[in-house]
Amino acid sequence: MRRALLLVIVLGITGPHRLFGQEPSDQSADEAAIRAAAASYVQAFNRHDAEVLANHWAPDAVYLNRSTGEEVVGRDAIADQFRTLLEEQPDVQLQVSVDSIQFISPSVAVEHGRTTLQVPNSDPEEIEYTAVNVKRDGKWLLDRVTDKEIEIVPTHYDQLKVLDWMVGEWTGAAENAEIELECNWTKNRNFLTRAFKFSRDDGATLSGMQLIGWDPAKKAIRSWTFDADGTFAEATWEQNGDRWFLRNRGTLPDGRTATMINVMQPIDADSFTWQTIERTAGDELLPNIDPIQMVRR
Repeated sequence: MRRALLLVIVLGITGPHRLFGQEPSDQSADEAAIRAAAASYVQAFNRHDAEVLANHWAPDAVYLNRSTGEEVVGRDAIADQFRTLLEEQPDVQLQVSVDSIQFISPSVAVEHGRTTLQVPNSDPEEIEYTAVNVKRDGKWLLDRVTDKEIEIVPTHYDQLKVLDWMVGEWTGAAENAEIELECNWTKNRNFLTRAFKFSRDDGATLSGMQLIGWDPAKKAIRSWTFDADGTFAEATWEQNGDRWFLRNRGTLPDGRTATMINVMQPIDADSFTWQTIERTAGDELLPNIDPIQMVRR
């Protein structure tokens, strides 16, 4: 008797969906009907038929735009909104991708997907949506829909491509020295590499490597430089007009802190100037280095 009562309690809790590891009842026909309704919705939208579109919604449906906070309640109000949209954008077209459908009960299902609105001569607008579908009189209708514009996060290359002009081989001449630079994108274009070499007339050389990347935490372009003599430094890049300011802070081989600001200014596609100002080594203030013109090899 107690086992029978326990069985009744379990049945009451689990309902028809799951019992002792059994799978839910087959709802493939309902899922196919919801997907067919989504396809019909797209067809009606692209025909600009506001009445047919509205008939895909329940009479008391709610549409919520999470990006703007706007809420539209009721089939009639939703139909009015469609009419306005289609009148203002007569060439707009819709695509819908249904990612998943989960059944809460035999007559309620939650749909997740993405829509794309396309207007000629404009970038497509992508939107994520969640739709609660209800089954009424054998027909699946939209009961509550919330959507939000998908935030497009710029890639590191998008942030760095303003420096594409640096790519290539460059040479320049300073007092008693020749400078060589070579800048390239890494394979995935998430970073730029720049090799440099200073050759003095007396035969002494100084070479090193610089890695330039986008720091998403600091929202800035940064670089890391390593000299052959053991000096290493990091810098934050700032653009002011047509000039770039590289604010460096590093450590010299003897342990002292070094700071400097490198200033780069493009002249044209094949030349730019390079200047170093506000140089320090430990407590010592060093003289500025006059602008050097670098020419593309």
